[in-house]
Amino acid sequence: MNIGVIALGRSTFDIAYAEEKLNQCLEFLSKTKHEIFGSCQILLSESEALKEFEKLNAQTIEFLLIVQVTFTDALVVVEIAKKSSLPLGIWAFPEPRLSGRLKLNAFCGLNLASHSLCLNNRKFSWIYEDPELIHALQFNKLFAKEPENVNQSEPQIPQLTSVTAKSIKEKILTKKVCKIGAAPDGFYTCDYNQKKLTKLCGVEVDELELDDLFIKAKDISPDQVKEIFNFLGGKISELKNVNQEELKKSLRLKGSLQKLQEVGKYDAFAIRCWPEMFTKFGGAICGPVSMMGDNKVPCACEADVYGAVSQLILQEVSKQAVFLTDIVDIDISDNTGVFWHCGQAPLSMCDPNFIPRATIHTNRKAPLLFEFPLKAGEITIMRLSQSFNEHKMVISSGNILKKDLPFTGTSGVVRFRNGSKSVLEAIISSGLEHHVALTYGNHVKILSELASQLNLPVLYL
Repeated sequence: MNIGVIALGRSTFDIAYAEEKLNQCLEFLSKTKHEIFGSCQILLSESEALKEFEKLNAQTIEFLLIVQVTFTDALVVVEIAKKSSLPLGIWAFPEPRLSGRLKLNAFCGLNLASHSLCLNNRKFSWIYEDPELIHALQFNKLFAKEPENVNQSEPQIPQLTSVTAKSIKEKILTKKVCKIGAAPDGFYTCDYNQKKLTKLCGVEVDELELDDLFIKAKDISPDQVKEIFNFLGGKISELKNVNQEELKKSLRLKGSLQKLQEVGKYDAFAIRCWPEMFTKFGGAICGPVSMMGDNKVPCACEADVYGAVSQLILQEVSKQAVFLTDIVDIDISDNTGVFWHCGQAPLSMCDPNFIPRATIHTNRKAPLLFEFPLKAGEITIMRLSQSFNEHKMVISSGNILKKDLPFTGTSGVVRFRNGSKSVLEAIISSGLEHHVALTYGNHVKILSELASQLNLPVLYL
């Protein structure tokens, strides 16, 4: 078979390691019976990738293989899918858990791509395998006659009800979210429609510009900054070891969010968190997001409105702080996965035997982020999803294991109740968004009852 290869990556990740894994991939491909076409270089921009596609499209290609070397948004994948009717496959590389930065974050790229392709009803095949360890049977999954993402998840509408669920529904109907800035290009996982959202659960959304946040942040007084600094000084270590001017800017963002919340009576935020927080304002919003979460005002990154609403629902159900997180790795061999999101988990979720510390963003190199492993315990995961252009509630559960930090920032190792292989296949085949809300305790029953109240199908991962 003639296979056209398009390797996607971003320069903000570990390019030396990415090239090493791509070379292993190409070495494996060279040993197959297939004819390989393309430059087989990591393409670091949309324009490079689309030019490569046009070159391949002019040749006699029978199958398009997108190698998800590092994280990327889904813009290129969607454009290629729209312009080509060829069979399409994605190969993403697992992440080494070395307690350092995410070197690739390729699973998250696969996650964004799967959601976006499912929105466009575009069939595709996929594998999540280490090119150094892969064998032929795993690789041949790419050429299955019937790709797996054919909305086979069969969500069910639970016929459950309770006084508690009715009460929670009434509270959700009154909630208000503030969206600050736009979702990044290619983050179709973060799209929303106000009319559909209001009809679904009554939540209203106000939209502000990033400059509204920045202007208010500049008005935060030095005394307010010092007050936030002193509060954190009693909770985290190494606060004085990060760039102090950038730290003050980050703490001003916390004060700004608090002011906006008080004036607008907002219950949650959905915030464009990069790149302008770093390139235009000069500080990270991750630490402020953590603090707001512990104050029961959850914040969703990347202007993910449905992520914010998912947090609100799970918070109302659990009466606890909620963490909106990425799933960045799933390892079938040891039956675990990893939740991670920069350094923004609520401090209340820290392993009690670990002193949380101040740190910087791994890609953007500015504070304030927190660093700690998630505490061990039973958890519930939920997402109000729009996969396949249909509303549903996605629910899963499991246990955070007592483990050392798998990655920098805030992260934790999970053992899913239904097993990692089942969860991995369900995430990609169902087109689930890349953000899920997480809290402690088992809340599956009450969430199912609430879904009945909202007339929402439920997909149990």
